[in-house]
Amino acid sequence: MRSGEQSGRDVLTRSVRGQARRVGLGAALGCVHQLGEALVPVLIGVVIDQAVAGQDAGRLALWLVVLAVMYVALSWSFRLGARAGERSAEEAAHTLRLAIVRRVLDARGGAEEGRLPGELANVATEDAKRVGAVNMALMSGMWAVAGITASAVWLLLTSVPLGLIVLLGTPVLLWLGHLLSKPLERRSEAEQDRAAHASGVAADLVAGLRVLKGLGAQQAAVERYRRTSRASLAATLRAARAESWQTGLVLALTGGFIALIALVGGRLALDGSLTLGQLVSAVGLALFLLGPLETFAWVNAELAQGRASAARVAEVLAAQPAVVGGQDPVPDPVRGELRLRGVRLGGPDGVDLDLTAGRLTGIAVTDPASAEALLRCLGRETDPESGSVELDGVPLTRLDPAGLRAAVLVAAHDAVLFDGSLAANVTPQGEAEARSGPAEIGQADGADGADGADGADGADGAVNGTAEGTADLRTERAMAAAHADEVARSLPHGAATGVGEGGRSLSGGQRQRVLLARALRAGPPVLVVHDPTTAVDAVTEARIAQGLREIRRGRTTVVVTNSPALLAVADRVVLLDGGRVGAEGTHAELVQADATYRTAVLA
Repeated sequence: MRSGEQSGRDVLTRSVRGQARRVGLGAALGCVHQLGEALVPVLIGVVIDQAVAGQDAGRLALWLVVLAVMYVALSWSFRLGARAGERSAEEAAHTLRLAIVRRVLDARGGAEEGRLPGELANVATEDAKRVGAVNMALMSGMWAVAGITASAVWLLLTSVPLGLIVLLGTPVLLWLGHLLSKPLERRSEAEQDRAAHASGVAADLVAGLRVLKGLGAQQAAVERYRRTSRASLAATLRAARAESWQTGLVLALTGGFIALIALVGGRLALDGSLTLGQLVSAVGLALFLLGPLETFAWVNAELAQGRASAARVAEVLAAQPAVVGGQDPVPDPVRGELRLRGVRLGGPDGVDLDLTAGRLTGIAVTDPASAEALLRCLGRETDPESGSVELDGVPLTRLDPAGLRAAVLVAAHDAVLFDGSLAANVTPQGEAEARSGPAEIGQADGADGADGADGADGADGAVNGTAEGTADLRTERAMAAAHADEVARSLPHGAATGVGEGGRSLSGGQRQRVLLARALRAGPPVLVVHDPTTAVDAVTEARIAQGLREIRRGRTTVVVTNSPALLAVADRVVLLDGGRVGAEGTHAELVQADATYRTAVLA
């Protein structure tokens, strides 16, 4: 599904079509079950008229065998049909979850705009599950139609008035059930919105727990979540009330409908139009109809919730990308020369800058907004309002975003560590098996935060020196350059030690060293790092600066920082002042000659 083309109806249609085979199989088996269920009271009526009333033991035994075979057939058809239906629902939900994740991870971005991570997680789980459940609901609806149709046909053959009551009354009940489901659909959408927002706020607060504790703002955070949670609870209760009203009213209408059938059947039996067996069959069918009619009430509720969730899913899938265009492959080989011409975006205001291939360039800023905007441009998370950014003479807007991310890795200051071992956070999954060719520069996206939590056992041994297997020299060098090997040695199980969600078991400086090691391990042709050592002590920072220079020798590296230790090892330093290039030279030259640089870097 391409961005901008989805609506809630499209999502539902594709979800059902994708499982059409299973839904069809489940519907066919379920219809067999419903036909069998409808035949049971009919057969009981026949037994009463032919065997019980006539006191014929032979016929009674024969019809009991027929009933037994009928029960076995309807039992197995139900089991197999329900299995197909449940599988179709789960498969559809899984397929939809994959589509949502692909859209969120799309190199063009845009899906996360205006949404907290917890909200996207809620859409990918709860909403996808509700949309998938529509397959089961449709299949169950077909079962119910088959049961009602079979009942109506037999009643018509037995008594035209009874058959007409079923045939004419059922569409009216369905229409009323649809009308009653409208409030539930609206309130279900509001419920999911509130629940997703509450999940997003919770995830946001947990991610910033250390900062909140440092500021002493725990109580304010608790109050914020309490308000959000109460709003979610209120929306959930409104949806529950709407569902209970809808279910109760439909059941009341259904009960009245069944009572009408029983009343008419009783009167027909009294005046001799029906035999005793036929009356028993009619009453049995009336009671059987409770099941299909209740199923219709459940189907209406499921469809209402599915439509609401499908609309939310469609909003994510149809989100406009943050960057557009770009189909050309990245130059091969990548020399790594970056050029900015008249770039204007937020902080930068007409920046002209040449970043020479194969050199380490430091960029100091007087305004943090300039650094953030520059990083977004270089990583092509967004395109400049005016001007252009080029890689080896090719504008980034012409390059495929995914290929560009593999060639130009922007390691953000606040990148994420994942739950798993330290080694698994450094070594991209599967790269241990592929150490040449594209793997030398690939996996950039994974290196910037999407590594797997497993698949790095070899790295564990490489860094810790205790596991079996061949050492991963790239990982070992990256860990040493970032001084993350010291972090590994300080942990109970070395690099095999779990770091916890978000790396919460590590200190701020340790997390920064692991993040830098991950970026160095990826080894892209162009590496852009942002403030990689702000939480590291001065001695370790100086060692990291030397390690960074050595491991990246001959490849384009850009360090956006005001750290004197990192700027001192750069081949060239650029000062961005007021959104423009204010000065250029080496760190020593700028310290001597530029007061603004001294203030930004040494103050």
